[in-house]
Amino acid sequence: MTLRSVQMCVATLSVIVLATTGYAWGTLREFTSSISGDLRINNERDSPDGATDILLVGKDSRTDAQGNPLPDEVLRKLRASDAGGHLTDTMILLRIPDDGEHARAVSFPRDTMVDMGEFGTNKLNSALNRKRVATLRELKAEGVTDERKLARESRIAGQQFLMDTIEDFAGVSIDHYAEVNLLGFYKLTQVVGGVKVCLKNPVDDPNSGADFPAGTQTISGADALAFVRQRHGLPRGDLDRIVRQQVFMSGLARKMLSAGTLGNHAKLRELMNALGDSVLLDKDWDVLDFATRMQDIAAGDITFETIPVEMTGPSSGLAADPSEVRRFVDNLLLPPEEREAARREAERAEQLRAETEVNVYNASGVSGLAGRVRDDLDEDGFERGAAANAERMREESVIRYSSDREAAELVSEELGGITVEQSSQPEPGTVSVYLGDDYQGPGARKFTGTGGVRLDGRTTNRALGTHGDGSEQLGDGKSITADGVPCVN
Repeated sequence: MTLRSVQMCVATLSVIVLATTGYAWGTLREFTSSISGDLRINNERDSPDGATDILLVGKDSRTDAQGNPLPDEVLRKLRASDAGGHLTDTMILLRIPDDGEHARAVSFPRDTMVDMGEFGTNKLNSALNRKRVATLRELKAEGVTDERKLARESRIAGQQFLMDTIEDFAGVSIDHYAEVNLLGFYKLTQVVGGVKVCLKNPVDDPNSGADFPAGTQTISGADALAFVRQRHGLPRGDLDRIVRQQVFMSGLARKMLSAGTLGNHAKLRELMNALGDSVLLDKDWDVLDFATRMQDIAAGDITFETIPVEMTGPSSGLAADPSEVRRFVDNLLLPPEEREAARREAERAEQLRAETEVNVYNASGVSGLAGRVRDDLDEDGFERGAAANAERMREESVIRYSSDREAAELVSEELGGITVEQSSQPEPGTVSVYLGDDYQGPGARKFTGTGGVRLDGRTTNRALGTHGDGSEQLGDGKSITADGVPCVN
């Protein structure tokens, strides 16, 4: 069982709430200095990207914020064993545009396969620990024996490497880093008096300890941990767990931004104590300055998203195209009206795909290539056409159409930008793809699989149940915000 990144966004929101109340600013400044870690972020090499980006990381660690092991009685309360490690599971990137009027929290599923440079392609949740272990070995080889120094330096290296990996993958410049553990989340949910959630169906999962009836209910403590940890028995496994986390975070934000919490000084003090057990911030984060810029954000202006992924990828991971992820993350900063325009464009593109038959011809000599590419296009929503060998080989790939250039361009986007040309041969409503020796797109690099559809801001991800802009579709066609209690699996 693993804890997900719901805690980090919660912790950050908690700090924001504490600061924006105007209560005990001097105390808060002292408090935030006590939870600052050793990580320093230097983004001088990065150009401004229009937002403050905060990486929120949850480690399934059985220690407190100072690295001390949690007692057995505490672990029993948390329904956790003592076998936690340094995997970071799902990460959340909180994007706050420079105008400070809204916030977007985007989840990075833990099993997303990413390029880690020196470590090759691996699941994202292993990045921090891979670098931590490698650095630990290097330091020991250099003769370092001080255990505190070994732990500190290797931890910082892992944190920095995780940030670098996500920056490269998502095309952002991370400004701040927050990390939380199990115990603080447990305490935090109790301090606020629980969070209201809604389930479509009853659940009973012994793996996570989740045992809830269907319908609306208020949960806290160990039950809250079980709610956000469950993935066994859910239709889409880890992806449904992410939705759980997002609706829980939205509920907690709503609860904490309510007058009942903000006006209760005793609860604010309890929140500080809970966060002291749970969160580490980067060393140079001026939380008070940050909070001043966040004061105008209301509950309904915090929206939760998930990056576009394929549910089946290499090594049982989730496949994701970095270029599509970068476009998606960039689009999070668009004003609502522009995002709505992008959503409408995506719906039109989906309809055009469904109306376009694509025939694929292998002119490269690579065995089975046409069939793999046709399957990929079928998953992307195009009408299934023929897959066959071409009459002659070609060096360059080409897509031919008779009257439907827009449809041909959609096919080209899916296949990596193949040249499009008009021809009298394909019938109206049909596009012909000829794969030459130069083809390196989906199918050639095994970027295929069932159950998922790639998303680039113009397509609709049917398998993940999202709109074309990537927002989760929970039955009402809206993104997850802190303004309501949507029912989930």
